[in-house]
Amino acid sequence: MPTFKTLEDIEVWKLARELAKEIFEETQKGTFLKDFDHINQINRSSGSTVDNIAEGFGRGGNKEFTNFLTYSMGSANEVKSQIYRAFDKRYFNKERFEYYFQKNEFVINKLKNLISYLNQSEHKGFKFKSRTN
Repeated sequence: MPTFKTLEDIEVWKLARELAKEIFEETQKGTFLKDFDHINQINRSSGSTVDNIAEGFGRGGNKEFTNFLTYSMGSANEVKSQIYRAFDKRYFNKERFEYYFQKNEFVINKLKNLISYLNQSEHKGFKFKSRTN
């Protein structure tokens, strides 16, 4: 796995961003549109998944990045719960539920893989690049 130079280089960030956009678009349709609390919660958690990846990367060190990736994973699991709740409320049919569920699971697995990689990496992050010890 290469060192990331920009936020846009991080595949899981791109995937989580795409999912957040799709979820937002889904909440703007049909009966979902009337459930303001659920709309707010699912959009906040999907956005938080994306934003925590960005914030962690921006900290410049692997330990902080890993920490924020665990926050992101928590948010992604909240998205999972919100997807189930949307399905239970019949905002999603079975096909849409499975689509969002699988896409979110993919994000969660990518987060786990990135955390594992960072924990094993000897690279400490760009903020430590000029330090000798």
